[in-house]
Amino acid sequence: MRWLYLAAGIALYLKMLVIPNFVAAAPEVEAVAAIAQEAGVPNAVSGIIFRNRVYDTIFEVVVFTISIMGARYLLANEQPCGKIRQLTDQPSIVLARLGATISALVGVELALRGHLSPGGGFAAGVAGGTAIGLVAITISAADLEAIYQRWQIATWEKISVLIFIVLAVVTLTGLELPHGTLYEILSGGSIPILNVLVAIKVALGSWAAILLFIRYRGLF
Repeated sequence: MRWLYLAAGIALYLKMLVIPNFVAAAPEVEAVAAIAQEAGVPNAVSGIIFRNRVYDTIFEVVVFTISIMGARYLLANEQPCGKIRQLTDQPSIVLARLGATISALVGVELALRGHLSPGGGFAAGVAGGTAIGLVAITISAADLEAIYQRWQIATWEKISVLIFIVLAVVTLTGLELPHGTLYEILSGGSIPILNVLVAIKVALGSWAAILLFIRYRGLF
């Protein structure tokens, strides 16, 4: 097995020597501009994450899913927190909910326009999770859990992951949606859809994690 690893390392080294560097061969074309042109989006980071390195992004989403499952597994045998403290004064509740509203709006903006400007699905999901966390400190844990169950958030989270994986695999095969017009929301092929799916996944996964830690660790 050691010889196999050595042979693979040598083959990888020879591959880097033999296969030309297309960016270096064409110095007049900047790498960032080339990626943006190929992906059909001005945000080259989104082009790299959801097109050039979508294989890595698939596993990043899977790892996030596994981490939520791991937290649920590790806390399953613990006793729920007896008393959960939360904000009670009205000014703090108003400020927290105002911050949640702003954070949610920022999350929507980052998800929809992440391929046009700095942002994207992961940042949008974090903003959405922050909004949920701010709401969580202003209402009872039972109410938050009831909302989670009523809207079947766990099911929607799983659906978003499955759709993301299927669409990403289709993108890996070389099939892409039309790129559309650069600098418009409906551009970049499947990149905007992947951005939204990641945002949904991260936000809803954060909701599940927040519920778990509130139940077993409390808020403060």
